Amino acid sequence: MKCNKEYRLSYSDRAKEIVGSLTLEEKVSLMGGNWSLEKMMSEATANESDNHYNKVPYPAGGIKEKDIPPMLFVDGPRGVVCGTGESTCFPVSMLRGATFDTDLEERIGQAIGEEVRAFGGNTFAGVCINLPYNPGWGRSQETYGEESFHLGQMGSSLVKGVQSKNVIACVKHYAFNQMEISRFKVSVDCDKRTEREVFLPHFKDCIDAGAASIMSSYNRYKGRQCGHHNYLLNQVLKEEWDFDGFVMSDFIWGVKDTVEAANGGQNMEMCCTQYFGDKLVKAVEDGLVPESKIDDAAVRIIRTLLAFSEADNEDYLKEKFAGNKEHIALAKEAARKGITLLKNDRKLLPLDKAKVKTVALIGKLGKKEVIGDWGSSRVFPAYVVSPYDGLKNIAPDTQVLYCDGSDLNEAKIIAEKSDAVIFVVGYDHDDEGEYISESENDGYTGAIGGDRLSLGLHEDEIRLIKEIGPVNANSAAVLMGGNMIMMTEWKDCVSAILMAYYPGMEGGNVIAEILFGDVNPSGKLPFVVPEKESDLPQVNWDTDTQWYDYYHGYTKLEKEGVKPLLPYGYGLSYTEFALIDPTFSADFENVFAGCKVKNTGLMEGSQVVQLYVGFKNSKIDRPVKILRGFTRVDLSAGEEKEIRISCPVEKLKWYNTDTSSWELEHMEYDMYIGTSSDNNDLLEGMVEL
Repeated sequence: MKCNKEYRLSYSDRAKEIVGSLTLEEKVSLMGGNWSLEKMMSEATANESDNHYNKVPYPAGGIKEKDIPPMLFVDGPRGVVCGTGESTCFPVSMLRGATFDTDLEERIGQAIGEEVRAFGGNTFAGVCINLPYNPGWGRSQETYGEESFHLGQMGSSLVKGVQSKNVIACVKHYAFNQMEISRFKVSVDCDKRTEREVFLPHFKDCIDAGAASIMSSYNRYKGRQCGHHNYLLNQVLKEEWDFDGFVMSDFIWGVKDTVEAANGGQNMEMCCTQYFGDKLVKAVEDGLVPESKIDDAAVRIIRTLLAFSEADNEDYLKEKFAGNKEHIALAKEAARKGITLLKNDRKLLPLDKAKVKTVALIGKLGKKEVIGDWGSSRVFPAYVVSPYDGLKNIAPDTQVLYCDGSDLNEAKIIAEKSDAVIFVVGYDHDDEGEYISESENDGYTGAIGGDRLSLGLHEDEIRLIKEIGPVNANSAAVLMGGNMIMMTEWKDCVSAILMAYYPGMEGGNVIAEILFGDVNPSGKLPFVVPEKESDLPQVNWDTDTQWYDYYHGYTKLEKEGVKPLLPYGYGLSYTEFALIDPTFSADFENVFAGCKVKNTGLMEGSQVVQLYVGFKNSKIDRPVKILRGFTRVDLSAGEEKEIRISCPVEKLKWYNTDTSSWELEHMEYDMYIGTSSDNNDLLEGMVEL
């Protein structure tokens, strides 16, 4: 990757020289967005293909006369938001998290980088790695899962892929941003170990991977606006982590005070200038902001933009790169690898095309083109394949009988006379997503999306499955949604369950491919599924304050001895796998786990092998075990491979708040290798450090 940190820092002297030649007004001009508030808000509320948010890259800074290029912002993360029907719509990040495939995510990053360039952008702000404390967070779909280590691995891969195309990767939203309804007003709080061990490590992973930009978040942390946060932005990010790039604010409401933001480490107010610009110039002149703060921001911005703009002179034509067949194939590959089989009683799936001549497709989402949130992450592709269209495309000789499920009698009739029943249920952009509002003070009038107050299906969908599912033993449910969906109430009413997340523009085809066995499912849950919602941390979605405990997700359930409905990392296949001969070892820098993996079934398939490390010998409060490595392995029927997973010893340390440092306990560590976080799916050993 040419635009790595070392390369960028080679531009430091030149950037400082340029800054020395600029007036205060010119330096400050680099620190603000150049898009009008009125124009941006009109685009955001229109949000149609011909007029929508970020249809073209949003510019910031830049001084043409001084050969300083502007920052040209393009949003994400399920693809490039720009354009009018040309972009590739990849599956949402949560589905890509379910692939546990870092190589694939890096290739997706490369494709996205090419499309950013094709639309004239130079910055991609789609590396979203916020950790959902509770899966009801409306923008969960934009991140990879509930596990910090996994978030760091996947986010780092996207960073590397995007920046390999000489596009600045912007990591967001830093930090503690995991609720929508209260995102403009909430102050999050937690203890220091929770901060350092749970909510910040994945951000550091992406910085260590070379990310050149960070977006601060709307919310407050310990009472302080994150876009003004001296501790988060100056002390942790820039000093401790040695971040060399620039910080930009989240849009419009990410900066609320000129002096506090500039002194607190904010480098760029986006996407329009309200508090910087002339107000910042005056604050410097009045002695409220040291000019050295302006110089530091200007150097960071100029250095980064020069490094990326001069890294190559390749021309990425929109006609060649935007939504091309290679990128669409990549979107399809991600869907194939991420969609997760959760239940398959009597081996109902895959359906046999020779025997299944009639399928009942039931549910309001069956004919919808569901790709996720309609907020800032919305992508406008040339087409979207619905589940109905997918079934028609993949099984053309099978008759598809459709009803939306609103008439239970109609649903029962077609279920009774069909060879198989497919329910397509779950969410769309009205149910969850970015909370849209004209201002933060209008009571959120006219909002769409938002956080989920319930983690289950809609009541009419639950009734539909409970009443119609038992009518036909060959019934399967396909779930659409950005995070965990409760299943306890209705899971016994169908024989098979498939988690499709929001599977992108080719999603309907891939769902059908998996249902009929053209593709063997291999996704793994990037979150735990509990028996009861109360097993998870409780969140008030409309609040001024929110406390985060150390434990959430699978670590909380395991610590409390609560058995989940489905464990973290779980996912079925149409074939069978055996793991044998585990090995565990360690040296001064890494711990290692290995085993032999054999496909003992009758068709090719892929398995995600996971490494967990346990802490039962610890003298402090630590999780029972945590994910610390994973790898995908592809195996033909009967094939066996030996795999080895490593984890840096650094990732086993805990944060000592008395010494404000990371420390390694010298003890025996439990080591596990297997196919989910459930002990029944793991082989066990230990290493001593």
